[in-house]
Amino acid sequence: MRVGLIQMTSGEDADANLATTLAGLREAASGGATFVLTPEVTNILSSSRKIQEAAISHEEECGFLTTVQNEAKALGVWVLLGSLAVKTHDPDGRFANRSFLISPAGDITARYDKIHMFDVEIDAQESYRESAHYRPGTRAVVARTDFAQIGMTICYDVRFPHLHRALAHAGAKIITVPAAFSPVTGLAHWESLLRARAIETGCFVLAPAQTGQNAPGRSTHGHSLVISPWGEILADAGKKPGVTLADLDLDAVKQARGRVPSLTHDRDFEGP
Repeated sequence: MRVGLIQMTSGEDADANLATTLAGLREAASGGATFVLTPEVTNILSSSRKIQEAAISHEEECGFLTTVQNEAKALGVWVLLGSLAVKTHDPDGRFANRSFLISPAGDITARYDKIHMFDVEIDAQESYRESAHYRPGTRAVVARTDFAQIGMTICYDVRFPHLHRALAHAGAKIITVPAAFSPVTGLAHWESLLRARAIETGCFVLAPAQTGQNAPGRSTHGHSLVISPWGEILADAGKKPGVTLADLDLDAVKQARGRVPSLTHDRDFEGP
């Protein structure tokens, strides 16, 4: 099968981000992709709460989501909206960072809310507190498709290997890691973490990424990656926005797990 990863520079203009998304979907489909993926926070990337509040909707009112559903149906492809920022009905007013898997019929077949919040101080100039604006999810998700089961994660989740192992044990052959990685941690850790998750689980890892200068004070690493179950990099999008295509042989999952069957070797142990 052929997959298409859309690497983009989502900014504070949701309409412009939607136009970029639709163009990427069409380019990927015309290139033969039957599964097309977008990055984390495809609809808007901003550090301004005021701008976010004005642009973000509840899921049931989200025109961005509906438009992408219609486009998936028109193109006849599976689409992973890596994530959208959506409003919730939580009393504290925090958003959800939610990934959507959309079928070729235009139906939402799975949703996943990012579990692990990016609350870090990288250095004196760069710090993040995602939990101030987004509430964490509580449930891991493996979605069924007509080609493979897909384990859904988002960005910072990649640092938590037990989540990915649970997805593989639940039947995932592909794990999606849409992201908006910071340039500092991206340069240091992005590739290593993704390759480790692929090797540990024997899954294909598909990681569409944000890139470039997204908004004042906010830039992202790029380098959308497709990684095989053996840990090989099959595609690297570099730094420029655009569509990256890659062909997956899903038999490689069985082959990798047969060579090193670590998923069958889990043992209970006492804590340290």
